[in-house]
Amino acid sequence: MPMEDNAHWGLVHALVLDGRGGARAVPHERLADLELGEGESLWLHWDRSHPQTQAWLRRDSGLSEFACDLLLEENTRPRLLTLPNQELLLFLRGINLNPGAEPEDMVSVRIFAAARRVISLRLRPLRASEDLIRDLQAGKGPRTSSELVLSMADYLTAKVDALVTELAEQVDEQEEQIDADERLLPNHDLLLQMRRRAAGLRRFLAPQREIFAQLTRNQQPWFVADDTDYWNELNNRLTRYLEELELSRERVSLVLDAENRRMDERMNRIMYRFSIITMVFLPMSFLTGLLGINVGGMPGAESPLGFVIACLIMTAIGLAQWWLFRRWRWL
Repeated sequence: MPMEDNAHWGLVHALVLDGRGGARAVPHERLADLELGEGESLWLHWDRSHPQTQAWLRRDSGLSEFACDLLLEENTRPRLLTLPNQELLLFLRGINLNPGAEPEDMVSVRIFAAARRVISLRLRPLRASEDLIRDLQAGKGPRTSSELVLSMADYLTAKVDALVTELAEQVDEQEEQIDADERLLPNHDLLLQMRRRAAGLRRFLAPQREIFAQLTRNQQPWFVADDTDYWNELNNRLTRYLEELELSRERVSLVLDAENRRMDERMNRIMYRFSIITMVFLPMSFLTGLLGINVGGMPGAESPLGFVIACLIMTAIGLAQWWLFRRWRWL
């Protein structure tokens, strides 16, 4: 459906929604004099890094300088702004599913939405827009600009589910591994990566949930009648994902804390045994050191039984210590 010559202008997709779930592609040169029919809406999806995109946005889009500055801003976080004439600026984040990328390094999509026009900008490829194109090709896509924005948010949210489930399963695997054999050590690098990933997702998903809550409360006149229910459902889904992410972070912390306690206990047992061994051999070391001094008058120095007697004395000392340690419950 997208036209290849549009890419020269930084235009990823230029589609006219027919109001029945389908769409037709529009070449870049027809945007200036394009007239929409009854029930039709325009969706322009741009590559934000392309110089022609920035030029078109400021010169031909009809948007205010303020709106253009926000759409082209280098760093953004999820946010929602209401503009005059019942228009919206919507900045959302999605899971980064591009090859070689970290999923928690979320991709941004900036959206300008009005009653019959949607302009979206992305820096990196976005799976959600590809899913929307597929739906439109099948004739089962969004029919209006409000449904287009809602579908985009829905696909972005749906990608989170698989990653949250994967994190939970990884934590389950580490817990089961430790419970099955206490001698096994957890994968600390993996646990730290999971905790970092959960924290990174929470950073963007928490404000995105607030956006969905705002859209639930503040319905625009050009929204479809039941859009509010769908925005509320997205809000509830993101709330559940955030709770699961927080639970995964806590479980990772508990696994690491439990392992630290086990390491401390193991170290304490080892040090305790070394202490007992040291206490056993300390009197013997004192005795052998005393007998080993090279001065006259040492008892048994001239006797052929001196060594045997010294060994018997040290054996008696060792047995006496063992009896005392058992009596004092040190062993």
